[in-house]
Amino acid sequence: MQYQNPILSGFHPDPSICRVGKDFYLVTSSFEYFPGIPIFHSRDLVHWEQIGHCLTRNSQVHLVTGAPNCLNIYAPTIRYHEGTFYVVVTNVTGDNHGNFIVTATDPAGEWSEPIPLPFAGIDPSLFFDDDGKVYYLGTDGGIYLSQLDIATGEAIGETHALWQGTANNPEGPHLYKINGMYYLLLAQGGTELCHMAVLARSKSILGPYEPCPHNPILTNIGKNLPIKAAGHADLVDDADGNWWAVCLGNRPLAYPFRHNLGRETMLVPARLENGWFYLGEDRAVLPEFTVEHALAEEIPAGYAACSAVTDDFRGDSLQLMWNYIYNPVEGLIQQTASGLQMHGNEVSLWEDAPKAWLGRRQEHFCCTVEADLHFIPQQEGEEAGLTVYMNPAHHYEIARTMRDGRDCVILRRRIGGLCAVEQVLPYSDETMTLRLECDRDRYRFSFRTADGTVQPVGSGETQYLTTEAGGCFTGNYIALYASGNGKPMTTTATFTRFSYQPEAE
Repeated sequence: MQYQNPILSGFHPDPSICRVGKDFYLVTSSFEYFPGIPIFHSRDLVHWEQIGHCLTRNSQVHLVTGAPNCLNIYAPTIRYHEGTFYVVVTNVTGDNHGNFIVTATDPAGEWSEPIPLPFAGIDPSLFFDDDGKVYYLGTDGGIYLSQLDIATGEAIGETHALWQGTANNPEGPHLYKINGMYYLLLAQGGTELCHMAVLARSKSILGPYEPCPHNPILTNIGKNLPIKAAGHADLVDDADGNWWAVCLGNRPLAYPFRHNLGRETMLVPARLENGWFYLGEDRAVLPEFTVEHALAEEIPAGYAACSAVTDDFRGDSLQLMWNYIYNPVEGLIQQTASGLQMHGNEVSLWEDAPKAWLGRRQEHFCCTVEADLHFIPQQEGEEAGLTVYMNPAHHYEIARTMRDGRDCVILRRRIGGLCAVEQVLPYSDETMTLRLECDRDRYRFSFRTADGTVQPVGSGETQYLTTEAGGCFTGNYIALYASGNGKPMTTTATFTRFSYQPEAE
């Protein structure tokens, strides 16, 4: 079997995985985006379909403003036990801040209200031992463990320190019991270029834990590979007894290393040999692996990580790819028979607050995006358009707006404290198609008029919408938006079509 990494491209960090029979389920971090914690299903570990989100209701989570791309929903872990799926996660801020569990019997369906947990720190995990006891693992300076009442969320007994790892920043712990031995897997080195996975084992769940002699068991540090910052792994076995690991990594655009797609989900083969795990090829995550064993499900020829997506917004609900920033505000976005209607509030794109904004992850370096817009601005400053968005301080957009009393199309670029409208073109037709062409170097904006004429507007460099420039944990989104820029809009903007087409790289 041959496959390519990433298996989930674009912003899909901190993967966690479990297996039920021949079915695999995977979750990733979602930070300030709503719905939270996307969940995916696969039969072969390579092809993944999003089947839902774990956090879909305001009652489940409050996402706070003020610290974009750095807080809110961190590093979930998914486990299955006796007919129930459990996801444990950290909300770093908010009314319901801290660690909590949500459950479901159908992972594609509604998940429960949160069960709050009395534990500090981040990156929680659950372990169901074969004696019926359930344990919570957390990160708070080091890795610790506590027995847990899984029904109530209450701690049972004392908290025990387990292991500090072998380097700085121990986090993301996962515990497994194999052949009577407890294996503790965790991430270290921070989430940048020095990220790694390390392993220890013990005959007792409380330790002491013996470090693996070939730690780190997974790292791309110092290797001439297109994938960097590999770490935060989770192990799973398939129905045939073969071991695998999912982990995160990023793919820099160029040297010096800068990445704009965010941290992505990778898959590496694993093996248990002489009581220790060996991951990847010489401990590295490769862009392509060939393994002798394959799952029962055949991988279709010509598989691509993501196919083209078109949305006319005519369904009963939004497609699973769409996210809001923070919890949605009623009345700003409506899916109607005529399309997606946006009633922009006073919040501008560069303000850190809920806004009329709906985005999907940029999952490919090279792609073409189009959006059909019906909108004629009626007051100064109100606008609707298409944005490549990293955070409030780093984004580019093409927009229809009223500027100095004129109906026009603009290109705006915001890079930190610098913000400039770099193009202003007159426009008067009610309808237009906004167009974005992405490659590894630039984002190129244009629009097509009602008579089919294509008008270039300008471009922006990809390097300024990267984690290294913008200082964030997430990747870029491509989003539809509307704003009154200081006051509520008087005019409704309607998007009738959105198209995302990956291109060959």
